[in-house]
Amino acid sequence: MVKETKYYDLLEASPDASESDLKKAYRKKALRLHPDKGGDPELFKEVTHAYEVLSDPQKRSVYDARGEAGLSESGGMGGMDPQDLFSQLFGGGGFFGGGSRQAGPRKTKDLVHRVTVSLEDLYKGKVSKLSLTRNVICVKCNGKGGKEGAVRECDRCGGRGIRIVVRQMGPMIQQIQQACDECSGSGEIVNQKDKCKPCNGKKVISEKKMLEVHIDKGMKGGQTITFHGESDQAPGVTPGDVIIVIDEKPHDRFTRKDNDLHIDVEVDLLTALAGGQFVVKHLDERALVVNIPAGEVLKHDDTKVIHGQGMPSQRHHEPGDMFVHVQVKFPDSIPVESVPLLERALPPRKALEKFAKAHAEEVELNDVDPRHRERAEGGEPMDEDEGEPRVQCANQ
Repeated sequence: MVKETKYYDLLEASPDASESDLKKAYRKKALRLHPDKGGDPELFKEVTHAYEVLSDPQKRSVYDARGEAGLSESGGMGGMDPQDLFSQLFGGGGFFGGGSRQAGPRKTKDLVHRVTVSLEDLYKGKVSKLSLTRNVICVKCNGKGGKEGAVRECDRCGGRGIRIVVRQMGPMIQQIQQACDECSGSGEIVNQKDKCKPCNGKKVISEKKMLEVHIDKGMKGGQTITFHGESDQAPGVTPGDVIIVIDEKPHDRFTRKDNDLHIDVEVDLLTALAGGQFVVKHLDERALVVNIPAGEVLKHDDTKVIHGQGMPSQRHHEPGDMFVHVQVKFPDSIPVESVPLLERALPPRKALEKFAKAHAEEVELNDVDPRHRERAEGGEPMDEDEGEPRVQCANQ
């Protein structure tokens, strides 16, 4: 009989399983839970620790007799990193794409920064400077935290940096994993007098770093620029990356769709009917002068295209197109004396339908006043006396 079965349950193995059976059980469970396969990292650690204990005959006998509390009392709770144990047992990345591939080195977390970039800068390209603060290994102690030989493994947690605390709650036993209070979760102890003064025993110091961010022509919002190995440093691990995420700032005139640009242009009625010119100010300050030949009519809400004036592609800088959405500006009124000239230039008026001549009643077309504006736009009608005080009749 064993005192606890938690570690066996984690491996889905029986307490009388052989060493070979335990290894098979761990291999099957670890494959399913490994972080590289999208598994739960914390559960992967627990399963690996359970196998580390049960695969050691001495630790297993202590666990079978006295459970986790017995391991803690005997100093057997320490152990290697779960990824290291996994690599030793099964060749690191051998499960996930070829047995000859070795598991990659452990890395610090990547630092992610978002940079807002204007459409002009994405059109022309730009070099920006980014200042960031990161941790670097202390050069005074070379990342050891203290004098040579002054750093020792924490006896209380066995160098793991965590402890399992067992609490009795009535008939139930609760086990809680928490950072070791003796070493503050570092797994190592340095006497105060022996600590490195620049880093105060933390092994790293803060440093400001200036990065040059090259915004290439044609880049888009959501794209990233990676600075490999520029994240925080820590002893025994590879620095992570600094990842710059581009946020494309909305433009006040242009709308971007892939490598095409879209713009609304207001054209006066005379140019729309009789030809002329209008100007589009481009993202690089160029003035694109658009010629409308005499006799060509621009229709309201029509869409035209200027080829080769869109955004450059990022790889080869080949330009997209610019789509111009025409908005014809009508005058508020026309001089009466000009009407005959318009009648000569424009197509004739549409004749009245026959039924209108038989049942004619002339009416006036008026401007919509504010009181009827909501009704005209499909809203609720305004009360006639809205905004005026209501007078309530007194009871007789």
